[in-house]
Amino acid sequence: MRKIISLNENWVFTQSGQSTEVNLPHTWNAVDGQDGGNDYFRGVCLYTRTLDKPVMEEGTRVYLEVCGAAMSAQVSLNGKLLASHQGGYSAFRVELTEYLQERNELAISVDNGDNDIVYPQKADFTFYGGLYRDVNLILVPETHFDLSYCGAPGIKVTPEVDLRTGTARVTVETWQVGQGDVTITIDGANGQSQRVSPDGNHATAVFTIENVHLWDGVEDPYLYTAAAALDSGDQISARFGCRHYEINAEKGFLLNGRSYPLRGVSRHQDHKGVGNALTMEHHRQDMAIVRELGANTLRLAHYQHAQEFYDLCDENGIIVWAEIPYITMHMKNGRENTLRQMEELVAQCYNHPSIVVWGLSNEITAASAVNEDLMENHRLLNDLCHRLDTTRLTTMANVFMLETDSPILDIPDVNSYNLYFGWYLGELEQNEEFFDEYHSKYPDRPIGFSEYGADANPGFQNSRPEKGDYSESYQAVYHEHMLEMIEKRPWLWATHVWNLFDFAADGRDEGGKHGENQKGLVTFDRQTRKDAFYLYKAAWNKEPMVHICGSRYVDRAEDVTEVKVYSNADEVSLYVDGKHFATQEGHRVFRFQVPISEGHTAGAQGESMEKHVTEHVIEARAAGQSESILIRRVEKENPDYIFVKKQDVVNWFDQEALDPDCFSVSDTLADLRANPEAGAIVEQMMAKGAASRGDVAESVKDNPALQRMMGRMTLISLLKQAGNIEEESIRQLNRVLQGIRKTV
Repeated sequence: MRKIISLNENWVFTQSGQSTEVNLPHTWNAVDGQDGGNDYFRGVCLYTRTLDKPVMEEGTRVYLEVCGAAMSAQVSLNGKLLASHQGGYSAFRVELTEYLQERNELAISVDNGDNDIVYPQKADFTFYGGLYRDVNLILVPETHFDLSYCGAPGIKVTPEVDLRTGTARVTVETWQVGQGDVTITIDGANGQSQRVSPDGNHATAVFTIENVHLWDGVEDPYLYTAAAALDSGDQISARFGCRHYEINAEKGFLLNGRSYPLRGVSRHQDHKGVGNALTMEHHRQDMAIVRELGANTLRLAHYQHAQEFYDLCDENGIIVWAEIPYITMHMKNGRENTLRQMEELVAQCYNHPSIVVWGLSNEITAASAVNEDLMENHRLLNDLCHRLDTTRLTTMANVFMLETDSPILDIPDVNSYNLYFGWYLGELEQNEEFFDEYHSKYPDRPIGFSEYGADANPGFQNSRPEKGDYSESYQAVYHEHMLEMIEKRPWLWATHVWNLFDFAADGRDEGGKHGENQKGLVTFDRQTRKDAFYLYKAAWNKEPMVHICGSRYVDRAEDVTEVKVYSNADEVSLYVDGKHFATQEGHRVFRFQVPISEGHTAGAQGESMEKHVTEHVIEARAAGQSESILIRRVEKENPDYIFVKKQDVVNWFDQEALDPDCFSVSDTLADLRANPEAGAIVEQMMAKGAASRGDVAESVKDNPALQRMMGRMTLISLLKQAGNIEEESIRQLNRVLQGIRKTV
């Protein structure tokens, strides 16, 4: 009989000559990988423990299973090197049988250091090191299901659904070591069973399920179980789901014959103070938040995630984009590693019905040219996916500046783009411009939206939110725009907010926090749901809800304050200090303009009145739900709410009267360049900037797509993003442009 023994306890961890006792899962970067400075330890550490020879019957084979060792690992037993593995996100196994003594010293060295072979090496997240998933011993009889191929389970289930007849043809394959027939059974299908004689080490059984119970997304994620047994007593099983899907350039994603728009989020596998050493409790917590949000899809970025989390996706009907960490930078020595990591991803995750696409790469042209070596790497990955799996499609997440006519887009079955207009650059409207242009130019190509987001520190609030202020307020405005844009374009086959949770990026130091990417809808510790979270909950979760934005924006200096409410009800009522203020009918976003006063306290007769702070309780009610917040009217804005950047450009131009018949810094770069006089001034200004930032200037000059995107941006937006520009210089530039009349 197969027996699994956990080896998670009693390890000695050694880093830089210092040893401590640890239990698994464990990472050595839980603290320094999250505190900023880009100085977290990257190198080799050692895990050792004693291992008594297990009690076992004659002929038993013993395998070591390592579920996650980041990024490369070497396994030794009693001083003898038995195996090496390169790839920090997939499982691998090593047979120990012939090397076991009565008492053994097991050592696993793990390396997350720089190299030019193993991905990832350059990306916007922390590359944690450690034995951060389970380590097990697996004991099997001499004749057993194979454990040696790519960490795979030894059983492969391929359901093919015929929606017209309501049947499914299910092919179950197994691989074994040793001779003997295999008994294969499908539970939940009237107990169908077949006894099969293998062809060599490979057995195949084909079943037909009548009146098949479909795996139908979040509404009904029904799972069958396929089990296989050998006469030796070894048994294995795999859950699977019967579903049919397609991706259409005009209709988007279809599940089981109906339109099923994929609308969801992305997830990184780390947690505040824990790093990537997640327990099952962490995985369940994350899935509960996904379900609360109402998302029906996850992009599990940017690498293979834990099998336990794919299982949760299967059980909850969450449709998954799974990918390898072939990211940002193409390495000429990394081709073999990309192929190996992809083979392990597909082999280990094949049976999960939640997975519908294999991701070849992410923003791989961000730091690499589209040359033949990069193209060939993608062709090989694409072919490998289709050779290992004839049922799923391939995709890519393309960086925004990649030209839409690039030949690399012809390689995967479907494509997606990562766009950050309205945050890193450009204006919000450029997101719809990009997709509308793409869809018009390539009406037969499915296109998705693989990343979009804006950083938000919940401590920062703004009654006049703007791009770059890192406020929770702007993130909400950003996502309101994006959600509306997405809903008007059902042909987007999948959209994924970047990101569900804030995550560690130790090289970051921005927005008032060190070492974090703050684009999450939920904070890194999972304790705070930002306002934008509730916007999507109102859109995607059918359970009645109401949420008042700005609960952390308590001190308000405006005479009339906007109270914004998110709800999936058609009507919201607002109460101020217990009295009904107004009722609005609408859709998802409800805005109330509420007067608030400072109030006065009367002094002695003849004395002046003294101002005092006035507090108000604001309550929203909708569909039997209610929520309240407290606000205070204050004289001056609370400085703690504002993210202050050195030499930040203020929005003076929003308040100044501009002659609309003349040019200004509020015009787009393209419009300014179209006028010879205004264009000459702009070119002179940009030439000065190029002298100090030649690297950036060259990258823009050589990238037509980036030039077009910049052309759509206002000049003031470009100047603000450039930074280090004096306000008076911009004022002077604006005065000059206001002296140039626009041609009619």
